Amino acid sequence: MSERVKSNKLSPAPVAAAKAEAALPALGPVGMLRWAWTQLTSMRTALFLLLLLAVAAVPGSLFPQRPANPSIVTQYIKDNPDYGKLLDTLQLYDVYSSAWFSAIYILLFISLIGCVVPRAIAHYKALRSQPPRTPKRLSRLPEYGTLVVPADAGLPASDAIRSAAGLLRKRGYRVEVRDDDGARPSLGAERGFLKEVGNLAFHTSLIGVLVSVAVGGLFGYSGQRILVEGDTFVNTLVGYDQFTPGTNFQSSQLQPYSIQLDKFAVTFDRESQGKFGQPIDFTADVTTKETPDSPAKQEVLKVNDPVTLGGTSIYLTGNGYAPVVTIRDGEGNVAMQGPVVAKLQGENYYSSVVIKVPDAKPDQLGFAGFFLPTAFVTEEGVSFSGDPELINPQLTLNSFYGDLGLDDGAPQNVFELDVKDLTPLNARNLDAGGITLAPGMSYTLPDGKGTISFDGVKRYVGVDIHHNPGQLYALIFALLAVGGLIISLYVNRRRVWVRTGSHEDGRTMVEYGLLARGEDHRLAAEAAAIRKLLSDEWQLTAEDDGAERSAGTQQTPSRQDDNGADSVSTPAGPTGPKKDQ
Repeated sequence: MSERVKSNKLSPAPVAAAKAEAALPALGPVGMLRWAWTQLTSMRTALFLLLLLAVAAVPGSLFPQRPANPSIVTQYIKDNPDYGKLLDTLQLYDVYSSAWFSAIYILLFISLIGCVVPRAIAHYKALRSQPPRTPKRLSRLPEYGTLVVPADAGLPASDAIRSAAGLLRKRGYRVEVRDDDGARPSLGAERGFLKEVGNLAFHTSLIGVLVSVAVGGLFGYSGQRILVEGDTFVNTLVGYDQFTPGTNFQSSQLQPYSIQLDKFAVTFDRESQGKFGQPIDFTADVTTKETPDSPAKQEVLKVNDPVTLGGTSIYLTGNGYAPVVTIRDGEGNVAMQGPVVAKLQGENYYSSVVIKVPDAKPDQLGFAGFFLPTAFVTEEGVSFSGDPELINPQLTLNSFYGDLGLDDGAPQNVFELDVKDLTPLNARNLDAGGITLAPGMSYTLPDGKGTISFDGVKRYVGVDIHHNPGQLYALIFALLAVGGLIISLYVNRRRVWVRTGSHEDGRTMVEYGLLARGEDHRLAAEAAAIRKLLSDEWQLTAEDDGAERSAGTQQTPSRQDDNGADSVSTPAGPTGPKKDQ
């Protein structure tokens, strides 16, 4: 035999030849599909796709997105002609509706569902199955102990096992008694199925969150609107200043509710030294109507306290002043009248003002300047706002005439005035000087171009309007995911076996063992608690309880044999029990 072993060691050629001649069976189409499905529905693939989805969302914050502002995307392509069109071809301006982002999203759905469904089926079968049969050698389990019931207690082995079963059931274990009429009855008990339920709830809730986000992206919408005191917003497409629809948005989703800004008040800090004049509270009194025929309702809109109408949430996001002006053209007709939104630019509500009057005749008029709620002038002649309240309001403007470029249909920013094709009328560097107005004052433009009057000041607010049909469900599933994760982390899966037998002298011998699935640092405490329960139930004294109990708490790996019982593999070396002291 030694010669044969020596021959095999010196002659590896036959083994290599056999390996070379071995032919692997072809998977075939069905086998390839099964292999692909196995790879896709593995937890490793699901985690990889989740990470890939997060990486794929990064371009959405690096490049302008067409659904949010198409004009910015068009200008970006014009400014970057070398690679702008390439990015458009790669759908980097429509990241969240692109084919590649949708593909990752759908694959993640399939992967998570493919992970959860088989595990749920397996867990359902485990719930219906009985605990594994009692191992032959309980002493090999990580937690092991023995008890001795005295003969004068009158507790036979069968009664002892039934008593232990009742105690374990009260402790939340699922118990099965075996051979209760035999010489050595035993029981198997199991608890901690809630751990896998929490794990399944966590992964199922992740799917729910993804579905809710997808529903919100498909059927939701958002928009912005500026409301001046006295203005009314009606929830129609033409009522928005800016509108961002979802992928599958339909105009029929808009419920025609209305909201009117009655009054807007700002409370400024008038006590502290360092923050004097800073706004500390914003209150908007509004009148709402769910439908055109519904009764009007008085409500209050505040920061972080939105008003809910027609399935949308209306948030208060900005505010400022809107000077009220009247502009007459060179022919004496009123070409423009009403409030003009002033855009905040600096401290104390220093704001820029742009007025475009395309209806003026014979020439279109444009004005650009700034509005000061409380105007002060330095020795150098520079005006600034000294306080955010309307104490000394002032409107300072430069005027222009010519073609405003509004007739060709090209979109323009309402807060900017392109003066390169306009002729100046008023400016500080011109003979006519600039226009400085206080409320109630008027100014006649040079060359008979018309007049402008400053009639008063109103306040305005900026509101964000959001409709997300999946928002509530996303919150619910997120809370369920957190709850499931907590359960899966803090609930442990444990198994307990108890075996009893009768000694020749009439004593009842009891041995028990515990095993955990995975790491469980509280298994030793559970073993001590079960030992105390049994001792108290059988009224064992310290002398009666002087039996064996394992001293180690380190768990050893376990595996199941073909019959469903757990057999425990111990490390090399003796691991005998230790006597109680």
